[in-house]
Amino acid sequence: MSEAVEYDVVVLGGGPAGENVVDRTRAAGLSTALVESELVGGECSYWACVPSKALLRPVLARADARRVPGLADAAEGPLDAPAVLAHRDYWTGDWKDQGQIDWLDSIGVELYRGHGRLYGVRKVAVTSPEGEHHVLSARHAVVVATGTRAVVPDLPGIAGARPWTSREATSAQGVPGRLLIVGGSVVAAEMATAWQGLGSQVTMLVRGSGLLPRMEDFAGELVADALREAGAVIRTDVAVEAVVRDGSTGPVQVVLEGGETLEGDELLMATGRAPRTDDIGLETVGLPAGKWIDVDDSCRVPGHDWLYAVGDVNHRALLTHQGKYQGRIAGAAIAARAAGAPLDTGPWGAHTAAADTRALPQAVFTDPEAAAVGLTLAEAERAGHRVRAVDYDLSKVSGAGLYADGYRGRARMVVDLDREVLLGATFVGPGAAELVHAATIAVAGEVPIERLWHAVPAFPTISEIWLRLLETYRG
Repeated sequence: MSEAVEYDVVVLGGGPAGENVVDRTRAAGLSTALVESELVGGECSYWACVPSKALLRPVLARADARRVPGLADAAEGPLDAPAVLAHRDYWTGDWKDQGQIDWLDSIGVELYRGHGRLYGVRKVAVTSPEGEHHVLSARHAVVVATGTRAVVPDLPGIAGARPWTSREATSAQGVPGRLLIVGGSVVAAEMATAWQGLGSQVTMLVRGSGLLPRMEDFAGELVADALREAGAVIRTDVAVEAVVRDGSTGPVQVVLEGGETLEGDELLMATGRAPRTDDIGLETVGLPAGKWIDVDDSCRVPGHDWLYAVGDVNHRALLTHQGKYQGRIAGAAIAARAAGAPLDTGPWGAHTAAADTRALPQAVFTDPEAAAVGLTLAEAERAGHRVRAVDYDLSKVSGAGLYADGYRGRARMVVDLDREVLLGATFVGPGAAELVHAATIAVAGEVPIERLWHAVPAFPTISEIWLRLLETYRG
């Protein structure tokens, strides 16, 4: 190994979470190095959030247009799939990261391309693609931001079947005639929406009883209804026992529990995520390899005053925007500790990632969209809160009716009856993703119901749902 190069901060992983750390530490005047083995920008930019939304936007826009008088007939034709895929390629930069490199240069971050591993306390060893070796030493902090990888279950025949994971599903260069999807979570539901809309015949195989199991039940039910109406087949309470694929280009078959066989042209395994921690040197600092990394609310690893973990790898909230948020929190905490300044670690403090557990927002870009923040009713009850769920049919809001003929949707807010603040809210319907930030402000700000009554929604917008929910609550 070469002699160590010293920085104030070394960040292992250049996805959104790592990028936000380096942005904050450089803003604080700390010298910072970033280590990335693939593309700077990470999973979200090239194989997840960005390409998936580029695929989904035309599908959702067409669905909306079909519900608008005067546009419905014009929107009946098929999508131009090559144009959609080309637009997706544009948004991924054709899987090149020069724009991100230019940004790193502009803020003075040193990039080391290659595989990085912890090399004992405050050190990271990097092996470049060309076989060069570097040792980076951190005066103040090393931050692990290596993210997650897709989990493919070890089924008989799976290795030779070349299944898609989320990466292949978002970067495919053609539309499969028949797409089998195993799973019912966000990736499964979004990719079913995208590829069914682009012309595939989608069949979903769901082990559980429905889609989107981490949201309120009605969210998965409404999304499943719409997918079926679009032509997708959804099978629930089924288990895949084996996969068969002969040759390099032939169809793929899945064998269900009980022996039934289904055939498709491609198979997407949307069956969960695992941390990318199996080969990053955790064992050199006394931590188990291949496991999630436990952190405190400032994203620092207990027992290691120099080591932090942000983003999916700490398992607090597997969402890009939360990883970015954690990066900002950790960056600020690292800067404060480096300066010898006191930390603000109280509830909602500047160095506390409180939103991970108290105001976590998410948006699912299916048709209809599903968006939520905070606790579901079941989660709030399990946590011991005395709560009331207030439901309202979104189609009864004037703004929703003007948005689309035959609008279908539902909203719920979960109220803490002891404090009369919101613990959570869920919206399902076309355009519903744009409702969630107002709810996030209400939950994170712990805005009293009596004050929300004075937050008057503009008429006629879908946001008038807030007035209807509050009226229902007040009676």
